[in-house]
Amino acid sequence: MRPLPFVLGAAALLIVSAAAPAAAGDSSSPSPFTIQDSRITESSGLAASRLHPGVYWTHNDSSDGPYVYAVDGRTGKTVARVTLRGIGDPRDVEAISIGPDGNVYVGDIGDNLGGQWSHVWIYRFPEPKQLKDTTVTATQFTVKYQGGPRNAEALMVHPKTGRVYIASKSDEDGGLYAGPTTLSPSGVNVFQRVSDLDLEVTDGAFSPDGTRLVLRGYFSAAEYRWRNGKPTRLKEEPGLPLQRQGESVTFTPDGGTLMYGTEGAGSKVTPVDLGGELLPDATAKEQKKNGGYSDRVDGKLTDEDKNGNLVKAGLTFVGALVVFLGLRKLFRRS
Repeated sequence: MRPLPFVLGAAALLIVSAAAPAAAGDSSSPSPFTIQDSRITESSGLAASRLHPGVYWTHNDSSDGPYVYAVDGRTGKTVARVTLRGIGDPRDVEAISIGPDGNVYVGDIGDNLGGQWSHVWIYRFPEPKQLKDTTVTATQFTVKYQGGPRNAEALMVHPKTGRVYIASKSDEDGGLYAGPTTLSPSGVNVFQRVSDLDLEVTDGAFSPDGTRLVLRGYFSAAEYRWRNGKPTRLKEEPGLPLQRQGESVTFTPDGGTLMYGTEGAGSKVTPVDLGGELLPDATAKEQKKNGGYSDRVDGKLTDEDKNGNLVKAGLTFVGALVVFLGLRKLFRRS
């Protein structure tokens, strides 16, 4: 058995280690990666897996078939290809999202003719528990828009309510459309316009806690506070990396980082950290609790933040040391 002073000393060190916050950009932060699969040449949507940490779901834009790919964010390699059966021939797949029901939603919502298709589709299937090539039976939903056809590339499922939203792609009359409370596989699901948008949207995503919505275009991005089913645009804008054709975006599971993707063979996925009001409510609360919060938009800790964390760690160490010395004194007396 170890002597009591040794055990207490080790415990004090553990307490100090736990008190020190993780530095921005440490090994636990998401890293950029390049999609390696030669079959993925038009990655047009991105969704962080709920079941498999570090894995991202993506798909090709068109002319690929009913396929969805799971890509390892550490290596960029495909770890599963899911084939969808029970649906028609995909026409222009543009978006992907995961709902609170554990289902993956795929948006066959593109319309390069400027809004000429009388309807578009959404496909839904359960996220596989095992990552391997497989075939699943998907549910197909027919979608129309209030006010007539739209071209769209962004589909988002709210992580709390499960409601599906679509953002149209237009630099003149962009809008956010909400689907019915529950999608119906029979008949037509009419999406109602709930907000105007002043951004030509190529993709979007809800934060894991549902308090933020991010929308991206080719050259800019915007973030919104989400409350009572409506978006309010924030004054600050999330960073957007320079990309050859920016097509996709998703939050990491902790809500602290945006992952931006591009089209093309060997496309890159780039992380951008969030801070201040851009952080989802739950993420900001967790970071403040752990001492890693920053009010900077890029999420980086200022020198003042770091010094404050250092003081907290020092006080924790002093407290642990006092307890250790007091218990050691009691041990000697006994």
